[in-house]
Parts: sequence; C-alpha cells; structure tokens
Amino acid sequence: MITRDEALVLVKKHLKNKNLRKHVLAVEALMRKLAVRLDGNPDVWGLAGLLHDLDYELTLDKPAEHTQLTIQWLKEHGGVSEEILNTIRAHVGTTPRTTTMEQAIYCSDPTSGFLVACALMHPEKRLAAVDLDFIKNRFKEKRFAAGADREQMKSCAELGLELDEFLLLAREAMVEISDELGL
Repeated sequence: MITRDEALVLVKKHLKNKNLRKHVLAVEALMRKLAVRLDGNPDVWGLAGLLHDLDYELTLDKPAEHTQLTIQWLKEHGGVSEEILNTIRAHVGTTPRTTTMEQAIYCSDPTSGFLVACALMHPEKRLAAVDLDFIKNRFKEKRFAAGADREQMKSCAELGLELDEFLLLAREAMVEISDELGL
C-alpha cells in the first residue's frame, strides 16, 4: 500500500495552492478521526482524505471530470486499493456511496472548509477558540461559507452521527493539526 510519505509527495506534485494542500490535510485528519470513531482503519481512511483532490486544480473548470485524473495518477503510481479509489470517486457525489468510508469523505469534504471559514471569522482566528455555538450559528447562515453544502455536511446522519457530534469531532480533528493549517 502507498505510504503517507508517498501520498504527501503526490500532494506536493499536483497541488500547488497552499490552501488546497491545507484542505486535503484537514480532510485527512477528519477521516482518521472518523475511522477511529466508526471502527475503520485510520491509515486507509486518512490516505483517502489526503489524496481525494489531487486533480482539483486541473479540473476546477470541468467539475464533471474531477477525480478522473486523480484515479489515473494513483493507478499509475500503484499501491492504492480499490477501496481508496472508490472513496475518492464518491466524495463528489456522482457515484453511489456504498461504504462507511465513502459516506465519511462525502460529509467531511465540505466540513473542513466550513470550519476554516469559522476560524477565520472568529475574533481569535484560531480553530481552538471556535465552540459549538459559534459553529451552529454560522451553519444557519446560508451566505456564510456558501460553498460548504449544508445538506452534504448533514449527511453525517448516514454514519449514525448527530450533526453536533460530527461538527465537534471535525473541529477536534482539525485542532490537532492546527499548526499545519495555520489556524
């Protein structure tokens, strides 16, 4: 199986935008945390989170093609399981989500960006300072972090998680890597 170090090399090769790199690190952290909570393999789930957006910069104007280059690159690289490839495909919502890991990445992807926006909006500009009330108030504001699909985030219910629990778990995962995220 591909190692995390090898995956990070791919991230640095394919994602030049530092905020996108931070995004995949945040999704990785959340996926690892969800794996622990849902009896998954944190290393496998983390790799799916880390690798899920490798082709984002190249497919930004062609959303229907997003993940196709990533899958091609990972197949060429080798060592990436079908489980991870399927999870990467599932994160955009264009293929059925049939596993817990696929559902986990689907709800995690927009949540990471939403929580970054919360931290940046908070007077302290730190994730650790953002509490559940602050998060929930921002969640209700449709114009706040409008790109973070609330329905997709609420699909955490398909994992058996209440929204509040999921949001706190996501915040906790991201606080653990807040130095890397600059928050």
